[in-house]
Amino acid sequence: MTVATLDSSAARKAMIDSQLRPSGVNDEWLLAAMGSIPREDFVPAAARGHAYIDRALPLDGGRALPAPLVHGRMLTEAALRADDKVLIVGCGSDYLAALTRTIASDVTVVPAADAARGVTGTYDLVLVDGAVEHLPQGLAAALADGGRIVTGLVERGVTRLAAGRKVGGSIALLPVADMGIPILSDFATPKSWSF
Repeated sequence: MTVATLDSSAARKAMIDSQLRPSGVNDEWLLAAMGSIPREDFVPAAARGHAYIDRALPLDGGRALPAPLVHGRMLTEAALRADDKVLIVGCGSDYLAALTRTIASDVTVVPAADAARGVTGTYDLVLVDGAVEHLPQGLAAALADGGRIVTGLVERGVTRLAAGRKVGGSIALLPVADMGIPILSDFATPKSWSF
């Protein structure tokens, strides 16, 4: 075992003990996944030393990987099941997908720019790895009736974790907690002309 491996293991343990557990992330499967999957493997080389801080990390292409707590709370709210067919709207890192695959085997990742234009298929669970101002109809249509969605939501400049369910063809998102979640510009509210 190398010094880097020891440091990463200690950082993952500290992340669990000081960020996740005190904030209500206590599902054993999730703590095991976050404790064993090396987050530093999902960020650019320059950010590896900061992979476990409680802040978003910049990724290539102007995107950002949300803080560990965002993913922990997101997956707690998702109530992930082994038989879920999951769609992840990606932020440019596959860390959320790696965590999700520890429970669900049917996981599809679509980049945010592609998901904003629409998605084919029907999913039991949609996880948006960032915050959106607007949920396009094409993405909403990909969620099965009775399906669940967990996303960041931008409301008047504040980002919140939100969860919802599709019932009768409509999705209602309810804010769960105010959290700093990187905004996905692909999901900005369409601009309209006004006086």
